[in-house]
This record gives sequence, C-alpha cells and structure tokens, in this order.
Amino acid sequence: MRNDTQGIGMTSQRTRDRLINRLRENGIRDERVLAVLRSTPRHLFMDEAMATRAYEDTALPIGFGQTISQPYIVARMTEALLQKDIPRRVLEIGTGSGYQTAVLAQLVEQVFTVERVGALLSQARQRLSALELRNIQFRLGDGYEGWPKNAPYDAILVTAAPESIPEQLLSQLGEGGRMIIPVGLTQAQRLQIITRQADEYVNEALDSVSFVPLIKGVQ
Repeated sequence: MRNDTQGIGMTSQRTRDRLINRLRENGIRDERVLAVLRSTPRHLFMDEAMATRAYEDTALPIGFGQTISQPYIVARMTEALLQKDIPRRVLEIGTGSGYQTAVLAQLVEQVFTVERVGALLSQARQRLSALELRNIQFRLGDGYEGWPKNAPYDAILVTAAPESIPEQLLSQLGEGGRMIIPVGLTQAQRLQIITRQADEYVNEALDSVSFVPLIKGVQ
C-alpha cells in the first residue's frame, strides 16, 4: 500500500470525514459503503492539480472528456447495488479513473471492468494495483458490448449514460441480477435499477442524474 493514501491538508482524514458526514445528511445509509468511501483515497485517482478538491462532493474532470463521479453518486449507485444482497461477480462499464472500481472491489468478490479509452484504463490499472486490489479484471473494449466471455453477472454497474438500455448488457445479467444504469439524453437522465426475473426485466427509476454519454467504440 502506498504511503500517501492518508493524505494531508485538503486530502486528510478529517476532510474525508466531513465528506462522509455530508453523504449521511444527503441520505446514504449503508455503513459498508460509507466505510469504504471514508478509507478510499480519492485524491490518488486524479491529477495532483485537482487533488485539493478530491473530497468535495462534486464530479471532476480526468481528461478525455470524462469525469470522476461525484462521491454521492458513487455511494448511491453502490448502495443500490448492495440493497438486497452482496453480488459476487460485478461487471462495471466505464472504468474511468478507477475510483468506482476501487469502491466495488472492496465490497464484492470479483469486479470485471471495461473501459474504451486505453490511456484511462492503463492509469486505473496502475492505481488499483498500487492499492493492492487484486480482485479486478480489466478489458479495453466497447461498453455497449459488455464482457460476454465472463457472463452471467450478479450485477452490472454502468458509469456513463446511453440513450436507451443496451440489449447486450441486459443479456449478460444473471437470474435475479441487478443493473444500475443512468439512462437518457444529457438534460433528462434518470438513474435506474433493472432487475432480471426469469425472462423479464423489472425497472425502477431512482434519481435524476447527469453523466457523460456512453460512447461506442474504442479509443
């Protein structure tokens, strides 16, 4: 484990604790999720120039037109993923900085993560390796295609928004599995939970959200 995980000043544990208190005030109740967010060094998942803002409850740019998600959204999506039971195998679409991946990897048995931007995937792999998170498999690929080779998954978490739910991702969800996904155009996105029940999919709408779009292809 790197010796800079604790941070100083604006990245210190006291600053992190203030963030966790804000998340509680905003309705996050799962103590497992809060504990992982409290201990995960978000400042290591962005450029040093942005690190002093790491524990603000806001999304921040990470390059390539992508962002590191707002901590509340990371907590909300993770809490939704765990609301019935802890899934063993989780597919993440959109590795990005690797921060959401790190949170998942500390709560579930195995994470399969797909990223379309090679440079981001390489950075995330290095960061997660430095934090000694070994239960993650990485793939450079189109998020719309998922990762069929390792399907079915107990849960799928999507960190960018398609205009409609990709059929290929639904097909990779196991029986009783849940997918947490933002859906819609930029100005009208909703976070949704989709649960597979035999050959049917039950949809529950959650919060209004704002995510970068899910883009096809590999970069």
